[in-house]
Amino acid sequence: MSFEVKLPGEENQIKIEKFKTNSLVMIGANGSGKSRLGAWIEQQDLENVHRVSAQRSLIFKDFIELKSYKQSENVLFFGEEKGDPNQRKGHRWNWGKYTTTMVNDFDAALSAIIAKRNLQNEIFIKECKERELEGKPHKKVPITVLDQLYDIWCQIYPHRNIKIEDAQVVVEYNEDNYKGIDMSDGERVALYLIAQCLAVPNNKIIIIDEPEVHIHRSIMNRLWKAIEDVRNDCFFIYITHDTQFAASHEYAKKLWVKEYNGQNWVWEFVNSETELPEQCLLDILGNRKNTIFVEGTEDSFDTAIYREIYNDYYIVPCGSSLNVIEYTKAMNSNNQLHHLKAFGIIDRDFRGDREIEYLRSNDIFVLNIAEVENLFCIEEVLESVNEQFAFQDKDRIEKAKNYVLEERFRNQFSQQLAKAISSQVKYKLTTYDVSGANIQSIKQKLQNINDYINLNEITSSIQYKYQTILDSKDYSEVLRVFNEKGLSTSIGGYFGVNNKEYCELILRLLQKGNDLVINGMKRYLPNL
Repeated sequence: MSFEVKLPGEENQIKIEKFKTNSLVMIGANGSGKSRLGAWIEQQDLENVHRVSAQRSLIFKDFIELKSYKQSENVLFFGEEKGDPNQRKGHRWNWGKYTTTMVNDFDAALSAIIAKRNLQNEIFIKECKERELEGKPHKKVPITVLDQLYDIWCQIYPHRNIKIEDAQVVVEYNEDNYKGIDMSDGERVALYLIAQCLAVPNNKIIIIDEPEVHIHRSIMNRLWKAIEDVRNDCFFIYITHDTQFAASHEYAKKLWVKEYNGQNWVWEFVNSETELPEQCLLDILGNRKNTIFVEGTEDSFDTAIYREIYNDYYIVPCGSSLNVIEYTKAMNSNNQLHHLKAFGIIDRDFRGDREIEYLRSNDIFVLNIAEVENLFCIEEVLESVNEQFAFQDKDRIEKAKNYVLEERFRNQFSQQLAKAISSQVKYKLTTYDVSGANIQSIKQKLQNINDYINLNEITSSIQYKYQTILDSKDYSEVLRVFNEKGLSTSIGGYFGVNNKEYCELILRLLQKGNDLVINGMKRYLPNL
């Protein structure tokens, strides 16, 4: 099937967009006008669009009021029994308060479900009687809208059965029953959304504003996939802040609402043909800040530090340094993101000056320290911890520094040297051009590789550099070249702090705005 949706063009002139999929996901930053756009789409086609507001009441009566199918459908769709589309503005949306009205239509949705089931049963019974009069066997009992509701419910709450009997909602759990009015918020909103979508007449556009509200992420995709499978005659428009949900709707078209000036919208469809993962792309589009890609995960020290230091930027942890490099390049080459700037920050590790300069030319910056964990060991941080515990002298600072210099760096000198040399050789291998006009020229280049990668020269240069740092006992220079993940979790004991809790203490000082910690860390971080 294909679907048509009316969207605002220039000066809000109606622009008809055709879709081959049955869903559209709208994303955008807070204040970009997503909900208002949903209301605008509804107003253009009142007879064919049903919008479920984000401002929805989850309260319903113990006993469901029974109405005829047409009455209940009209109450749900238009807000009153006569079914006049022109009255929806007043009855359903409180005279034009389209995005702020608290919609109280749970009872209407449940009433419509029962009425629809009753109508289906009536039609079936009528057909059975007609066939019996003709001496023909009647068909099997059809699947009703209530059966569909039960099936969807069981897919998301497999250990809880729901029944609507004698105009009451009842939930069965572990051989115990409880009334629908006693359900949790999660259960209520699931029932509400299922009922809304199943009760809507055929071939409609259903707009769901904030489908994620009160719904646990673990059941989000199952819920909406199950609903869409049943209502494949309808077109679903989701207005959401949940980029994981948006990305999981892989077949849905994505629409980015860029801005709204009170009268007109600026929007465009998301171009997912990019090297950025779609959720990452949607996260960026949903923000108004320039982006910094960093190593680590959402809960790693890297992310926590960068979010405090670079609080005017949107920080995106993306795992490895290779991902940081790839994503930064991809974002800066993406025309859809031309209004935003991307930077990358990666650990120095054992990178040489040429590689660092190349990365900088692509807006990827290398720390002025071996790895981000070393920031917990810089002298300014040690001083701040010393002050935190009101120690009167600096003996503990000196002992911690001496431990890093003598017991760790000096003892690992040979290993660190070998890793640095290996890193330089690997980089040179990746930059060596072996292309040629023919096989012979390629062979010649391979024979000349030793001239390009002069191991003796590389070794001599790095060894001199490392030995100079060791002999000078320059603490900051040691931290600049010393790659040792466990270093930051081995010095807390010098200040009477549990080693495992030491880094957490530093993060708390950073988050509280400790100037010594902040300014100290900034000395080793790029100035973007």
